[in-house]
Amino acid sequence: MKTEVIASFETPFLTRVELLRQSFLPEKKQVNTPRLAFITGLHGDELEGLYVGHRLLNFLEQIETNNPSSLLGEVHVYPAVNPPALNHASRLWPGHGTDMNRTMGLPKPKELTAQFSSKLIEDIKTHADIAVDFHASNLHLQELPQVRMIDEWSSSLLPLAMLTNTDLVWSHPMADLFAATLGYNLNKSKVRTLVIEAGICHRITPEYGDQVFAGIVHLMKETGILDQSVSVAGRMKNPLPIRANQVISVSAEKPGLFVSDCHLGEFVGEGQHIGNILDPVRGKVLEEIKAPASGLLFTLREHPITYAGSLLARVALEKEPPP
Repeated sequence: MKTEVIASFETPFLTRVELLRQSFLPEKKQVNTPRLAFITGLHGDELEGLYVGHRLLNFLEQIETNNPSSLLGEVHVYPAVNPPALNHASRLWPGHGTDMNRTMGLPKPKELTAQFSSKLIEDIKTHADIAVDFHASNLHLQELPQVRMIDEWSSSLLPLAMLTNTDLVWSHPMADLFAATLGYNLNKSKVRTLVIEAGICHRITPEYGDQVFAGIVHLMKETGILDQSVSVAGRMKNPLPIRANQVISVSAEKPGLFVSDCHLGEFVGEGQHIGNILDPVRGKVLEEIKAPASGLLFTLREHPITYAGSLLARVALEKEPPP
């Protein structure tokens, strides 16, 4: 493993903050073998990816030590790309209050966060043909492991996404907020980038982390970065590919406490009871929450306090509805 500092800055108290790349290089460079980058920690409150990064680094170090000939292509791990936010366990870059994943691709950046982002994205573009940008959900929702992609790139990304051992692959339209994200700008630069989301912020869900780790190993094998002889534990899942019209959202109509009585990853039936909105002051059940359609429950609210309009769940339909 080769460690390289690709960006750094000094704080007012004379400590240095460094952005690292951990690289694993094959003994013999193979012609036309793609190079993979794994990026995590863009948001400092999303810890799920740090666990996946740990597993990947540990696995690649063992490969390098015990079976180096099985590594056929370059792998570059960016294990904690927003150190200031990670040290504060905050989504935003502290002090500046900037979302690092909304500063990508800006021309001639002057602000420190954007400069850091520019160094990161240029380094990835130099070292990778395929990238995995790993995220967790926010404080309110838990997500099944899923790949999210913009419709514009779904034809080139879907074959890769189906190798990742996630539960579903969600292709959705472009929105303005994606224009300054890492995933969008890497794809625009012809680095095929899968944005994976799993779990919830401020937590580590080993079950999901192990699932995604196994998927990344599988992805490396199927793209020729790892030899086929390398084993990966468990049976690979076939993700459910969905489009925007196959996602049904469930929102609260009343404020209160949401208590679910189903589990993330269940296939629910139309009308099935998902949970209740409770009145904690008067002891009443304010609203019974039921599944609006049959499908995979892939998003479920974890934070119990809700207001009218709060997202409670998402259900993925197995087939596109008729027009």
